[in-house]
Amino acid sequence: MRELVYPPVIKTAVGVFKALNIKFRLEGTDRIPSTGGAVLVSNHVSYLDFIFAGLAAHPAKRLVRFMAKKEIFDNRIGGPLMRGMHHIPVDRNAGASSYAAALKALKSGEIVGVFAEATISRSFTVKEIKSGAVRMAVAAKVPLVPVAIWGPQRMWTKGRKRRLLQRNVPVTILVGEPMHPKRGDDYEAVTRELHARMAELLEKAQREYPDVPRSDETWWQPAYLGGTAPTPEEAEKLDLEEAEARKAAREAREAREADGQG
Repeated sequence: MRELVYPPVIKTAVGVFKALNIKFRLEGTDRIPSTGGAVLVSNHVSYLDFIFAGLAAHPAKRLVRFMAKKEIFDNRIGGPLMRGMHHIPVDRNAGASSYAAALKALKSGEIVGVFAEATISRSFTVKEIKSGAVRMAVAAKVPLVPVAIWGPQRMWTKGRKRRLLQRNVPVTILVGEPMHPKRGDDYEAVTRELHARMAELLEKAQREYPDVPRSDETWWQPAYLGGTAPTPEEAEKLDLEEAEARKAAREAREAREADGQG
């Protein structure tokens, strides 16, 4: 597979991070396989996570093909870049094709990146995850690698203005021990173990983070550490309200289109 887009994108991103004096802490990157397929499963705190999760594999000289919602690929700017980097579009109405594309990539020796929480966690804790990543790893006979990211939420996250040019922001990327689920395992039990490992990595990143938020910046700190981010329960309620609003808007749009055709 020719890589005409991904390496220049990484080089550009690294240059921008250097100019902004982003202070990286990468730990456990030697756990990323140097060859062969793997499912990299990261937590999700910002719109920039695919960039930083991808950097976890950079020391191993690997490129990560992320599964991302189809809408990003439909964007006139982001779409060509995503396709050029051979990321995998996820269409909620055609999940089987996305799963098949991910399996094909894994079996051909690629690392596939998954945000198993599906959406950004408003509470900045690990939300409930589904067993899809585990099932993929089993089907492709590849390891499952948990990753935790902390810091990018300060630059761009759900419900907050973009602050992409912020300087001196620490970003922590921790890679956990690979898991090796196999056929016949209890996939739900393995998924709970994966969730526990991700949560442990994220808590470590949060507790050891070098910055403490100012009094007017406590929104980016989780509630359990004294921040004003929503609790997991409050975040779940907000997510449900948002999903209901999206559904209502979609139904209203479809009704208008149906009236127009009539």
